Amino acid sequence: MTDTTLPLLLEPTDLPAEQDPTRFRLVDLSRSEQYLAGHIPGAVHLPPGSLTSPAPRPGLLPDVQSLQHILGSLGHHDQLHYIVYDDEGGGWAGRFIWLLDSVGHHRYSYINGGLVAWHDEGLPLERQINQVEPTQPTLQIDTSPTIDVDTLMADLDNPDRVIWDARSPAEHQGVRVFAAKGGHIPGAINFEWTSGMDPQRGLRLREDLASRLQALGITPDKEVVTHCQTHHRSGFTYLAAKILGYPRIRAYAGSWSEWGNHPDTPVEI
Repeated sequence: MTDTTLPLLLEPTDLPAEQDPTRFRLVDLSRSEQYLAGHIPGAVHLPPGSLTSPAPRPGLLPDVQSLQHILGSLGHHDQLHYIVYDDEGGGWAGRFIWLLDSVGHHRYSYINGGLVAWHDEGLPLERQINQVEPTQPTLQIDTSPTIDVDTLMADLDNPDRVIWDARSPAEHQGVRVFAAKGGHIPGAINFEWTSGMDPQRGLRLREDLASRLQALGITPDKEVVTHCQTHHRSGFTYLAAKILGYPRIRAYAGSWSEWGNHPDTPVEI
């Protein structure tokens, strides 16, 4: 359960003016240059690149030692409630929430639209670099938010599962190729991540997102597996499905950087 004092989806104007630093951590996942140029007051910066794994499969979850360092730098403890945002509409923020799910920590909120919506509301920014007292958490991995390549490949015809490809249509169709193979996972449904954001409302989630997904067959009665190239763009789709109340959402973190380079994976064009 997330902390009942704050909802999962938090509007910029609903951010508490006073945040007890022992209970809340405001985390900025924007580009480093953007954080230095201006961020939400009180936010601690976490460079997005720190959330990835080494090549050739950067989408995979970092190892436990790296995760302990990442969260320790934020003063992590079991009762801490994270409030997260980025400057792109939710990709990196969503990946961070998946990371939290992967260590069994479910106290978090996402600022709808992130820094873009905050700016559009005319809310103040600061340039002060904020830091917190680090901790040394002991973490254990929960594998349930993630599906691996072998499990997915062995069960591709599962009628209870739908694969949400968050890449561009050109990537899905094999026109743009960023791996040894182009195309998509057989049966995958393409809905590009940015299509879930409303540029007229500061990159907030589209108000009709639920109906658009259901029209495509990405429905809440299914287990939804989402991916992109490196599980960055699908960080947003993972988060969006959680916000919409989808009860079974998993990330294929290996994404196309793994599937498209694997010698045995089937591909559709």
